[in-house]
Amino acid sequence: MRMKYVLSEVLVGLWRNVTMTIAMIITLAVSLFMLGASGLLYQKVGDMKDLYYENVEVSIFLDAEVTPEQRDGLDAKLKSDPLVKEVFYVNKEEAYKRFQEMYQDAPDLVNAVKADQLPESFRLKLVNPEQYKNIYDQYRDTEGVDEIVDQSRLLDKVFGVLTGIQNFALAIAVVMAVAALLLVANTIQVAAYSKRREVAVMKLVGASNWFIQAPFVLEAVVAGLIGSIFGLAALAALKVAAAGGSLAALEGLITPISWADIILTFPLMAAVGGLVSAVTAWVTLRFYLRV
Repeated sequence: MRMKYVLSEVLVGLWRNVTMTIAMIITLAVSLFMLGASGLLYQKVGDMKDLYYENVEVSIFLDAEVTPEQRDGLDAKLKSDPLVKEVFYVNKEEAYKRFQEMYQDAPDLVNAVKADQLPESFRLKLVNPEQYKNIYDQYRDTEGVDEIVDQSRLLDKVFGVLTGIQNFALAIAVVMAVAALLLVANTIQVAAYSKRREVAVMKLVGASNWFIQAPFVLEAVVAGLIGSIFGLAALAALKVAAAGGSLAALEGLITPISWADIILTFPLMAAVGGLVSAVTAWVTLRFYLRV
């Protein structure tokens, strides 16, 4: 009987302040959507870093006048270096084949370059790709070495942009979360004020604090859960829109976001929405509603 009463009061409370309830749900949905999006982006940026750094190479290009002795000495030194995981020697012919494959859509450029114009090189896979600086400092002045190029320097720029987007999304989520919490607190205050006489009567007849506070707290929890559902729907809509829109190009840049990834964010969004709303409502009642 008590539970039935509490649930009925929750529905009545949500409907009584319907405009504020809708505003609260929308604000919670936006903040939870931003939270879910930033969480997915954080996860995918991490996955992408692991994937790219696992395959990143350091290229040591040799001088055109490099001698066989210099090349063999550098080869032996690289293979014995504890920082180097694998060493691949690329001669002029192999370099030209790679050049042809890379620029196969530009035949005029391929025809203008001859095999003997491309430098020999050593392609290295490092034990720790972030130790490129050590490799650069150690081999830059070696005889026969012309230039050392590290792919991770280019990737760092890409990661910097994505990390900036990630931090921006997280900052927006925090701002929206603060706005949602203030709106939840204000809604609970209004609901408590409208029922102040009922609360006073319930106290006189011996109702417990939990029984009086439960409908208000559950109102906030329901709003948080509904907001998380709308946030999930927004994430799903964004994935559908991105698949056929201008954002589809990102599929080749970052690891794809699957439907399973989106669905698995819902428990987090629901937990954050429900728990934070419940705590906010309870704290507001402790300060505003003297029970």
